Amino acid sequence: MQFDLNNDFNKKIHFIGIGGISMSGLAEILLLRGYKVSGSDMKSSPLTEKLSKSGAEIYIGHDKNNLKDVDIVVYTAAIPSTNPEIIESKALNIQMLTRAQFLGAIMKDHKYNVAVSGTHGKTTTTSMIAHITLSENLDPTILVGGELDVIGGNVRTGKSEYFITEACEYKASFLSFYPYIGVVLNIDADHLDFYKDINAIQDAFEKFTNLIPKDGYLVSNADDERTAAVAKKVSCNVLSFGIESGDIRAKNIKFNDLACASFDAYNKDKFLFRINLSVPGKHNVLNALGAIASSLILNISAESIIIGLKNFGGTHRRFEYKGIKDGVVVIDDYAHHPTEIKATLAAVKNYPHKRVFCVFQPHTYSRTLSLFNEFTTAFSGIDELIIADIYAAREKDTGVVSSQMLAEAIKSNGIKCNNIHNFKDIVTYLHENLKDGDLLLTVGAGDVFQIGEDFLNS
Repeated sequence: MQFDLNNDFNKKIHFIGIGGISMSGLAEILLLRGYKVSGSDMKSSPLTEKLSKSGAEIYIGHDKNNLKDVDIVVYTAAIPSTNPEIIESKALNIQMLTRAQFLGAIMKDHKYNVAVSGTHGKTTTTSMIAHITLSENLDPTILVGGELDVIGGNVRTGKSEYFITEACEYKASFLSFYPYIGVVLNIDADHLDFYKDINAIQDAFEKFTNLIPKDGYLVSNADDERTAAVAKKVSCNVLSFGIESGDIRAKNIKFNDLACASFDAYNKDKFLFRINLSVPGKHNVLNALGAIASSLILNISAESIIIGLKNFGGTHRRFEYKGIKDGVVVIDDYAHHPTEIKATLAAVKNYPHKRVFCVFQPHTYSRTLSLFNEFTTAFSGIDELIIADIYAAREKDTGVVSSQMLAEAIKSNGIKCNNIHNFKDIVTYLHENLKDGDLLLTVGAGDVFQIGEDFLNS
């Protein structure tokens, strides 16, 4: 890989799939540092429009003619080898880097890289650390997989040695990173279209932790069995966290009327401070503990940790309050894995409501199929579930699995559940059935959030 962030200003970088949340963030970092940037995507979006206004050449649609005087091509793992820009890049012998390799090159320019990994909670924990480091005035560069109001989007370019980013395990992309602090929140079965099984996933996380230098730190969830097993094999420093076990602990946990927790943070037997969260759910206590542990390693003050976590009200699409209509509260959440769904529904239990209606949009056929049985038991405790059609993302429908099949299986477990194909029909059904005091929860990693917005606006 031949790329020097500080010495290659004359090079033009082209992003294939520039509209993605992470790719757009990398492109914005380069634009702010004076690089020439171009990129393509299948459709226009607020992210591509923002980049265009910032000076990027944006092409809608993939075409070999989009590669104009390009020196480096960056592409995501979702881009197939048949993409015409991929083919043309190879034909022209243009240097090509994956998104992860390119992000790794940017990280290499910083000393204190905090890379947050885990099957669940990456965006939230990264955002918590972002808030804390901003409260401490560390001037960090931040790259997060969601929209964060405090930085006005998904990226912030700082001028310090601090770099805060998510580290995604999909296609082992996080193995291209350079973490000084590597956070592992949990290890669960996911992305089984790429990994053979959970053991292969754990092995990838083990390789990720081996990237941490000996003077660096692994921040690991001691309550998670597989994460704890990985932590035993590293040669770097380890600072663990958890509710049941670990170095950094949460004690005396209490929830307010909006399901947000407050707790006493301890380092072993030493009381540190009391934390008041502004995001709901017990799972966010664990996320906060991971953020606290990382912050302590960076010698951040107690005041900045307390203020940073208090001011963090969530990223967009993570238990996001969307509005209220006719007494019905609408909340949207990105949860697309059974474990995440259970955590979201656990948080809902402590949130004021009469009944809970949930609209779930499964994300990818491969995930729906590989975790089918887990999905059938993930929705206990809600009053009614509507399953939208599967969001295909990068995949094609082979007919092996469908939302109708999933709805029938869930219904057999005693939950009122239906598959409604069309978003417009779902919104109509909700208007006909929801009542004052009910809570509408839209769940999934696709475009299911539009249903809640359409309900509020119709």
